[in-house]
Amino acid sequence: MKNALTITACLLLASSLAGAARIKDISGIQGARHNQLVGYGLVVGLDGTGDTRQTVFTTQSLASMLTRLGLQVSPLAMRVKNVAAVMVTVDLPPFLKPGDRVDALVSSVGDASSLQGGLLIQTPLQGADGKVYAVAQGPLSTGGYAASGATASVTKNHPTVGTIPGGALIEAAVPTSLESGNTLTINLRQPDFATASRLAAAVNSHLGVSAARAIDAASVAVTIPAEYAGRVPELVAALGALEVSTDTVAKVVVNERTGTVVVGALVTILPVAVAHAGLTVEISTDLQVSQPNPFGKGKTVVVPKSNINVQEGEVSLTPVSGTTIQDLVRSLNAIKATPRDIIAILQAIKSAGALQAELEVI
Repeated sequence: MKNALTITACLLLASSLAGAARIKDISGIQGARHNQLVGYGLVVGLDGTGDTRQTVFTTQSLASMLTRLGLQVSPLAMRVKNVAAVMVTVDLPPFLKPGDRVDALVSSVGDASSLQGGLLIQTPLQGADGKVYAVAQGPLSTGGYAASGATASVTKNHPTVGTIPGGALIEAAVPTSLESGNTLTINLRQPDFATASRLAAAVNSHLGVSAARAIDAASVAVTIPAEYAGRVPELVAALGALEVSTDTVAKVVVNERTGTVVVGALVTILPVAVAHAGLTVEISTDLQVSQPNPFGKGKTVVVPKSNINVQEGEVSLTPVSGTTIQDLVRSLNAIKATPRDIIAILQAIKSAGALQAELEVI
């Protein structure tokens, strides 16, 4: 019964039927997007856990930085065990203005063993267009540590990656335009023709005019009414609060690496019979000692001896069918299938054409 309960909890995770959701929760406005920034910098102040002299670009970077500060030092004369070369990345949300702050992620690119206790020196962050939109600087928080001795070492979490909460200062705003001409475009995060049509109908019902139309399964174009001219943010706020009945395709998602199975609420199975057998393979190894004769020249050796025991359960054909997710769970639990067994069963049922759903293996 333990397997059955586990399977029920796993499958019922996605058993709730699709319902109404606010437009702002299932879509975004075209033009309002995140942007990725990246920069190369140096972390200083490490306790001997920085890059070694084999990482030549760290000494070159440190020499270049000191040159900009008015000091002339040869890279060959440096020992940089307290300095680490890093890449700094930032996910820049839309609508941020100069002076705002966002979190920065710092990752080692050399052979540093830990960034714990380090300080990131001022690092410009560029967008894909090559322009600098932010500057990062500040102390790192790694959430882990690394320590080693002559014969032992210990590591917690991932000490070569750290964050600087609010460490990136916005220097320039990314241009953002919500409308194109007099049209506002709403993009669904999960494209679906039925949901797009319902979204357009909800907008038209709220505005009282036929201002919205579904372009495709992902986008709905809204003509900006005259009363909202110059007040597009107010229109976006009003439309975002509207509720739409969402739709989705029937899908089964399986992860063969972890044995996870997630079945959507709309999944059904045509009547089909499944033969389920339990196969147990037990392998054990006994270590036996082989000794030579008392006056022989051989050596005493340890000889492993393997024992293999295979047990196969009774095979039976079990009917599996279901018009709802509860029926499917009940059928699979009746044959006491484990999550990994369910993966094999679903793949076979899909191949037989009885699984009325999309099967996605991740």
